[in-house]
Amino acid sequence: MVRKMHKNLKTYLSENLNQTEADQRLLLVIYAIVESVKQVAIMVEQAPLAGQLGKLIHSNIQGEQQAKLDVLSNNCFVANLQACEAVAGLVSEEVDDAILLARDDTKSNYLVVFDPIDGSSNIEVNVAVGSIFSALKAPVGRAAQATDFLVKGAEQVFAGYAIYGPSLVLVLTIGAGTQCFTFNRTTGEFILTQANLRVPDDTQEFAINASNARFWEPPIEQYVQECQAGTTGVRGKDFNMRWIASMVSDVHRILMRGGVYLYPKDNKVPIKAGRLRLLYELNPMSMVIEQAGGAASTGRAQVLELKPTDIHQRGPIIIGSKNEVERIRSYHQDFDQLPRNKNNNPNR
Repeated sequence: MVRKMHKNLKTYLSENLNQTEADQRLLLVIYAIVESVKQVAIMVEQAPLAGQLGKLIHSNIQGEQQAKLDVLSNNCFVANLQACEAVAGLVSEEVDDAILLARDDTKSNYLVVFDPIDGSSNIEVNVAVGSIFSALKAPVGRAAQATDFLVKGAEQVFAGYAIYGPSLVLVLTIGAGTQCFTFNRTTGEFILTQANLRVPDDTQEFAINASNARFWEPPIEQYVQECQAGTTGVRGKDFNMRWIASMVSDVHRILMRGGVYLYPKDNKVPIKAGRLRLLYELNPMSMVIEQAGGAASTGRAQVLELKPTDIHQRGPIIIGSKNEVERIRSYHQDFDQLPRNKNNNPNR
């Protein structure tokens, strides 16, 4: 029997990126990210042996106490991307300000945004974590500025994530569908294992942090209660609830078999519109899911149409199977049209 040869990442990219300067320099950016992913995967795997578990005393700009691997993985991404001649600037969850690099601004360069370790609270219990990343075009003819990152997610030219689980998996889109690659440790290559992934339009799974139920807006309460009612309620079918507390892991499950992930706006911290970061968490994941036929909404607006006002801006998200996302969006719309009073104020 002749063994079927699977396409590797290099072949896929060479077949799907053009020979233009812009695409060839984007290729350099993607390879720098892939190298970072390989190195971080080793860090995650070896963390218990290398004494790299646990928290640090200091916090990041979000006020979150950093895990040791947050800092180590961030340093890895920063070093590899700074060494890439096509990268004009970086924004990371773990760095207060944008990192701007002196580059030849007459060439096609890119701005890269990333969360080096998503779900780091799971590392010490050996649950899968990941990295999230995407790229935007840098300005041509002038040096990059921090404000250049503040564009709609629809302007991303590349997005993806890595998941450090039983297998090292890389999921990416260059705007032509969503592809899944699995790392072959024998050859050191990422192999295309699932091409042109599609998120089912309908689902019977939802993922939400139920401990925040007392802070939810009425549209989210309504949706979750209907799912919990199962065959006895208006939906007429049973739902399962899943929650890993790692956006990468939860969204990866949805990409593989459908579902909807909710991290909605709530009133737990009224001054925050949501918990997750728009630039380097919501936008990349939304592009990945939408390129696979799914949908991503805040409940009131399409995520990829939001224009950030700050590089660490937070926002809510409802992402996954498009019919469920649309249902939840319609609940928000109906609620917002109710007469405003103290009992049904949508901003309560």
